[in-house]
Amino acid sequence: MTRPADLRFRTTTAFQRHVVNPLARRMPFQTLLETTGRVSGLPRRTPLGGRRVGDTFWLVSEFGERSQYIRNIQADPKVRVRLRGRWHEGTAHLLPDDDPVARLRTLPRGNSAAVRLIGTGLLTVRVDLRG
Repeated sequence: MTRPADLRFRTTTAFQRHVVNPLARRMPFQTLLETTGRVSGLPRRTPLGGRRVGDTFWLVSEFGERSQYIRNIQADPKVRVRLRGRWHEGTAHLLPDDDPVARLRTLPRGNSAAVRLIGTGLLTVRVDLRG
């Protein structure tokens, strides 16, 4: 990763970890992705944006495989997604062959714009929901 991209990654993730995520996790209708920590085994909840289409939830990770929740998915793809205050179990699939920029056009505008602006390694994720 180039130096500016690395600096953007470190700055953004620190801001998200210490400011945005703690606040967003408390919002009752914020969409959350719950993964299992690959080292700790504890639940890890990440606020994010995406869209449910039928029994599938789509999202784009702004930092791809550098994102901690993506690394957790690689270790254990069983996840939960909180949508409109209700939890849904599912299995996450990383889709490196999908066009993340095209996918962002199908997702909510505000989050998609932020992901495009900040992101340095976009990666599409599909979660197949159960129930």
